[in-house]
Amino acid sequence: MTITTMLAAAATGGFDVEAATRAYLDMVQGVTRARSDAYFEGGYWLVLWGFLIGAAVNWLALHFGWSAAWSAWAARKARRPSVRTMLYWLPYLLVTSLILLPWSIYTGFAREHQYGMSNQTLAAWGTEQATSLLIDLLLGALAVALVYAVIRRFSRSWWLWATGVTLGLLTFGALLAPVFISPLFNTYKPMADGPLRTEILAMAKANKVPADNVYVFDASKQTDRISANVSGIGPTIRISLNDNLLNRTSPAEVKAVMGHELGHYVLNHVGRMLATFGLVFLAIFLFAWWAAPRLLARYGRRWGVREVGDPASLPLLFILFSFGLFLATPITNSIIRINEVEADAFGLDAAREPDGFAHVAMRLSEYRKLEPGKLEEMMMFDHPSGYNRAKMSMEWKARHLNELPPEQRVILRPAPLPAKAP
Repeated sequence: MTITTMLAAAATGGFDVEAATRAYLDMVQGVTRARSDAYFEGGYWLVLWGFLIGAAVNWLALHFGWSAAWSAWAARKARRPSVRTMLYWLPYLLVTSLILLPWSIYTGFAREHQYGMSNQTLAAWGTEQATSLLIDLLLGALAVALVYAVIRRFSRSWWLWATGVTLGLLTFGALLAPVFISPLFNTYKPMADGPLRTEILAMAKANKVPADNVYVFDASKQTDRISANVSGIGPTIRISLNDNLLNRTSPAEVKAVMGHELGHYVLNHVGRMLATFGLVFLAIFLFAWWAAPRLLARYGRRWGVREVGDPASLPLLFILFSFGLFLATPITNSIIRINEVEADAFGLDAAREPDGFAHVAMRLSEYRKLEPGKLEEMMMFDHPSGYNRAKMSMEWKARHLNELPPEQRVILRPAPLPAKAP
């Protein structure tokens, strides 16, 4: 990174936030920016097409009587309703996943390689998908059985109980995933001793994060994206960062990222996300509770589905729920983005590395549109844009200019990011 004294007035307390922000934005130029914008904007259409294709597959399961046949098969194999529901889940998941496989290959493998976002071979990607499918078979069967249990038990208020079950399962997943799920896809090793590890743990201790180790996982086998997290609840809390963050960034950038991630924990974003998303789920389940019986009254005989409590209604509930989530996309994006902004502000205070964080924001803009319009960011971004993150960093720097070392009081002009090969 080269440094220029674009503003000699920096030494006397003057600092041009806009010029400093623009210096970082200039890191992402030409082919790199065009590819990033195209990749991210294409994702807008993936949200729509993902909903439509998923809805079409579930409609096929209803229209051709597959769902009714799977339910009848499960009823012959088991008398207990919960076991019947779990057995139903087996053919439902396998058949729908098989039909959706071409779409999954395009979105998860082909398109990622097209934009230089994946390092995986098709075999490696397929192995991970198979692992995910096995996890979905086991945990999904439990989740569906619990939801249908409350549907049968509380016919008038199952929408309320189903929301509670969903939040309970999400909480359980947050507790389980760091220890049992994530290691199925990556190898986690303690970070080597050194000044950077010491500084990360010192930040954690200063902010009362109960973690006594830092783990590094090998995400580079999948992608070049940088990432980190403070995950888990209670005894499963762990600080993790991927090898890309260590290998592609400076210590200042690593500290900036880890300050942000510690912010998520200190600000209780997991709990707040569960609460706010719970309200969204409540509204969607209420919509499904209202719409499903009416649709079954009209089409149920044709589909072979008698009532909502029959697991054969699952494709219909998935269509209704995914429709609700699709409409709520701007809301859910905003919930996440607000939390991210708060974590950004916390991380700047905790790490005190404004240039490190602005530099990271540009690296993240390799696959996120750098300068969207205000409405576009509000509707489609679940994280702040690179522009807003760089500007926030430079505003923090301007406010704390006299507290920084002299060499950091000037506007930095980092070298442009190299174009990634597709």
